[in-house]
Amino acid sequence: MIELKNLTKKFDDFTAVDHLSLRIETGEFFGLLGPNGAGKTTTLSMMSTVLLPTEGEILIDGQKLDRKASAQKRKLSVITQEYSMRQDMNMDEVMEYQGRLYYLPRKVIKQKTDELLAFAGLIEYRHRTVRHLSGGMKRKLMICRALMIEPEILLLDEPTAGMDALSRRQMWNLLRRVNGDRMTIVLTTHYIEEAQALCGRVALINQGKLQKLDSPDNLIHELGAFAVDETSQDNLVSRYFHNRDDAIAYLSKAGSDAALRATTLEDVFVDVAGRKL
Repeated sequence: MIELKNLTKKFDDFTAVDHLSLRIETGEFFGLLGPNGAGKTTTLSMMSTVLLPTEGEILIDGQKLDRKASAQKRKLSVITQEYSMRQDMNMDEVMEYQGRLYYLPRKVIKQKTDELLAFAGLIEYRHRTVRHLSGGMKRKLMICRALMIEPEILLLDEPTAGMDALSRRQMWNLLRRVNGDRMTIVLTTHYIEEAQALCGRVALINQGKLQKLDSPDNLIHELGAFAVDETSQDNLVSRYFHNRDDAIAYLSKAGSDAALRATTLEDVFVDVAGRKL
């Protein structure tokens, strides 16, 4: 279990994360959702001890996490937005390097490399260097590398950024399989469909503050599962309804530019924060 207690990070006069308190259960697939600059990456950086909190604390299984807590840090693996791999290494070399960093025996490194590359569907590309991999392959390789040390918690910062639609869906399937083994996953994303497809609960963050915390379905149904968009020359206005018949009745009286659709998490965020994700 991960607990964030009044977690705060300030950079001079700017507050990136503002007294954020959350509890993430063991085995949960948890999403941090918000627009660029909301504080998602800063929060993840504190959870990985890259940054230290200005105030507050992080607990893992009741024990405080800091840079000296080696036992707690070994439970974590982090995948950043940037491709942090040498371009001249092939997949086997990337995995071997990771294993050696953690003093794993050569036999174990070889076994885990075979298992993980096969698990991610990368085994036939193992001798291809990083510079010749597609963006999706690089992301999958970064997950394999993170899983080499058998972490209990996987921190993912925008893991599908820049991927095409097919690669993104493949990544979702891979992450579901990882989470299916009871690994706790914390995901930051601004892709609505990603959070809805993967996360059991999401925290909506804006300007470093927690706005809403619940399952995607509960947040959507709280606002209203059906939306009617009315487009005018100046803007678009959305109205939300809990009952489909009520939405259709409103639509029948609206103008020709009105349309009925399903409510999304982005609608929830716009309603709460007043801006799009």
